[in-house]
Amino acid sequence: MLNKERIVALTQVIGVSGHEVKVSRLLKQYYEELGYEVIYDNLGSIYAVKKSKVANAKKVMVSAHLDEVGFMVKAIQENGLLKIVPIGGIWEQTLLAQRIRLLKRDLTEVNGAICSIPPHFLTEADRKAPMKIENMLVDVGCTSKDEVLQQGINVGDTLVVDGETHFLGENRILAKAWDNRYGCILGVEILEHFKDIELPFDLYVGANVQEEVGLRGAQTATHFINPDLAVVLDCSPATDITSPKDANGVLGGGVLIRFYDRSMLPNRTLINYFEQLLINNDIKHQYFYSLGGTDAGAIHKSNHGVPTLTVCICGRNLHTNSITIDSNDLKNAKKALIKFIDSLNEEKITMFKEENR
Repeated sequence: MLNKERIVALTQVIGVSGHEVKVSRLLKQYYEELGYEVIYDNLGSIYAVKKSKVANAKKVMVSAHLDEVGFMVKAIQENGLLKIVPIGGIWEQTLLAQRIRLLKRDLTEVNGAICSIPPHFLTEADRKAPMKIENMLVDVGCTSKDEVLQQGINVGDTLVVDGETHFLGENRILAKAWDNRYGCILGVEILEHFKDIELPFDLYVGANVQEEVGLRGAQTATHFINPDLAVVLDCSPATDITSPKDANGVLGGGVLIRFYDRSMLPNRTLINYFEQLLINNDIKHQYFYSLGGTDAGAIHKSNHGVPTLTVCICGRNLHTNSITIDSNDLKNAKKALIKFIDSLNEEKITMFKEENR
């Protein structure tokens, strides 16, 4: 049974890359309520720690990322409108007239909207041409630059396109920021499950900062924890809209066996082991390749190399305020990750580390 209140809280909290503190504080609350020690690297990545009673135990790191795509205020005009710059990959055609939520330095919010010129005032050529983000302005209801500053809004503040969380039909959930609050939510679910279960290795479960702008927190967190094995949780783009006949990422199709992406070629022993585990436990799964990447791209080549598995699901409309996932995929990912963690021991971790020898 998924915790709907937690799903709403974690998808609605704002955390644009570089300003993820509100997401981090919410996760800290969940981790501490479960009784875990909480640690941070110096960029702000956060992890809950479950120590083993085994001496010199191996370390297993389960990573999501805290951040979501969004914008930063780059200038305040004299008429009170804001100029913005994108943080992460955003398609401009999803933006005009959208409502926004701006996070001020004091962590309070302001509502507003991205301005859209009415079609009455556009030439035919202008109507056909997508407007670039650099030409878009945000209206927060102020009539002057002084009024903007008086409200506590400053250059460098971050904002997201607003998108409420809705539970659709029997299994679909619509929200902003499923990329990657999916992983944050699943991490808490895993910590709940293993709270009173002894493990033969140290377990670190948490989330990294700044994935959407270059896998930055993944690098520092991995050096900080120095894991023997890593699992990355992320939400990947579904392809069942653009290529339904040969889609390799289908909502409701199960957890992804990610056999290729641009940032990491998988550890063959590890991914084959995971595939067989899914088959043996009748956990719904699908094969997936991507031209994108995840934090695994940084983690697997850290230190002397870290065997890294991805346990991902897919979502429609990624990097927008209207991402849809299938709750059954989230449930299957939870089953898969629990079975995988349950199956691990020092011998298997060593086997994965010795792949390709």
